[in-house]
Amino acid sequence: MASLTRQMATFFESSRFAVVGASIDKKKFGNRVLCWYIDHRKPVTPVHPKEREIEGIVAIPSLADLTGEPTDVSVSVITPPTVTKGVLEQGVAKGITKFWLQPGAEFPGWQAFADEHKVLVIAQGPCVLRDAKL
Repeated sequence: MASLTRQMATFFESSRFAVVGASIDKKKFGNRVLCWYIDHRKPVTPVHPKEREIEGIVAIPSLADLTGEPTDVSVSVITPPTVTKGVLEQGVAKGITKFWLQPGAEFPGWQAFADEHKVLVIAQGPCVLRDAKL
């Protein structure tokens, strides 16, 4: 496995980003992570099953609705562990290969999932808000 620093560099090589679990509530991490991408001028798509727009950006209901080349998208996941595996399965089915599970989103077996599907999954502690160095 590559070092965490290398994994993060690979994650940020993408030209587009998505935040699954984006929120309109400014107190929630789903909003704070989305705003981090906006503040760093990263093209980002909020993903939320009910909201149509978050922070002035059109939201999509699921990763299945993402348009464009999926291999050029990195996804931050801020969901409960019971939802996270389904998010990764949906992303892999779409062709997405880079995911960052924000603290608390990890599900049992995430590393085995990453190995089986040959995708990058950053997990177990690092947070884009604290650890991303651009």
